[in-house]
Amino acid sequence: MANAFFSDLLATISERGRTLLRRGEPSVARQDASELLELCKALLSGRGEASGTAMARDVLDRYHNLDAAGRLTFFETLARDFGPDREKLSQAIESWRSQPNDSDASDLHFASEPQRQELIRRLNRAPGGTSDLVAMRADLLALMKGNKDLAALDRDVVHLLSSWFNRGFLVLRRIDWSTPANILEQIIRYEAVHAIRDWNDLRRRIDPVDRRCYAFFHPQLNDEPLIFVEVALTEAIPTAIAPLLAAERQPVPIERARTAVFYSISNTQKGLGGISFGSFLIKQVAEELRRELPKLDTFITLSPVPGFMQWLKQAGDVPVSDEERTLLEALDRPDWFEDAELTAQLRAVLEPLAAHYFLKARTPKGRLIDSVARFHIGNGARLEKINWLGDLSPKGLRESAGIMVNYLYRLEDIEKNHEAYANQGDIAASSTVKKLIKTEGRRLLDMRLS
Repeated sequence: MANAFFSDLLATISERGRTLLRRGEPSVARQDASELLELCKALLSGRGEASGTAMARDVLDRYHNLDAAGRLTFFETLARDFGPDREKLSQAIESWRSQPNDSDASDLHFASEPQRQELIRRLNRAPGGTSDLVAMRADLLALMKGNKDLAALDRDVVHLLSSWFNRGFLVLRRIDWSTPANILEQIIRYEAVHAIRDWNDLRRRIDPVDRRCYAFFHPQLNDEPLIFVEVALTEAIPTAIAPLLAAERQPVPIERARTAVFYSISNTQKGLGGISFGSFLIKQVAEELRRELPKLDTFITLSPVPGFMQWLKQAGDVPVSDEERTLLEALDRPDWFEDAELTAQLRAVLEPLAAHYFLKARTPKGRLIDSVARFHIGNGARLEKINWLGDLSPKGLRESAGIMVNYLYRLEDIEKNHEAYANQGDIAASSTVKKLIKTEGRRLLDMRLS
């Protein structure tokens, strides 16, 4: 209710400001970027609270009416012409050089701030401004591809959004069948790992006693989840996704559940890309579940491996023989997994390659290749197990030859694992996974001797 009151108050201020400015509603016709940029300069020049709020709302409304070319011009101009005030910055630099002290350092800090950051802050004061800025950042990301000139602008936007969407402002809510329909529709729409087919499928994921779904919300986007996680409560660690999602499965009695399985994590806001909430979400959900169900003793994922097949086909350093590469061509057959003998042959080759992919293969910048692995390993999880034919969906076969993995979140080891990965690049992995690397070494030796 407090949020609603505050929003209504801002809207009232904005409307009164419109009256003062005599601007009225912007035309639905396509706007010219130059007019919008002049309005941005006026907003930065300083106005009263009411008129400034109205002007910010006007800027955002006019931005919506720009076409793609106009938006590109708008962003390029913000990047080029709305940087720091160079005269003030030069004076601050000279003061610091002549007699460095904390006061001059503070002046230097503020003088170096780009004007576009203050513009974005003022736009955020408009009713609905935060949501509009998130959407604007999504447009910026789309236009940045191949355009390095916009990188500085994006850094400034991310800097501010990271402050506004830090963990202290996020609210964790459980999503269940009593959640408002408009939020449930977003869960269906934004599910990015295992598509939700219809309302019945959604209900099977959030309504049974052994299922949970949690999402982070922000006070300024009250009816829009930022990120959500789907959880299955099981007796043992699962190795395949189909039994968890089966329509006819029998729910696990809650008193017998010992394992919480995070089997799908999805972001909903493209404009918040690069601002991580997932690590906080998993850790807080684990704590919530442990308080609710003290008998839970294992917190683990059942995760896809989206980059494996692309690496296998395109990387120049995949450790396979010519004979094995010929065998791998069978993966192009749509029914290869139905051939038991072929499946056994492929497993002997692909499981060690998967272990190599996680533990040894890297991007040119030295990062883990797989985006999901980077997320979980970076959050302090341990690579627990590689699951052969864990996902036989078309997507799973296409992206990972059906392989899935378990990442174990042992709460007492999360910080240690995270520090080891962040500082030394060490990947926490179980002995089961490490043994597959030894198998790979034996296989490579046999290749050389044959």
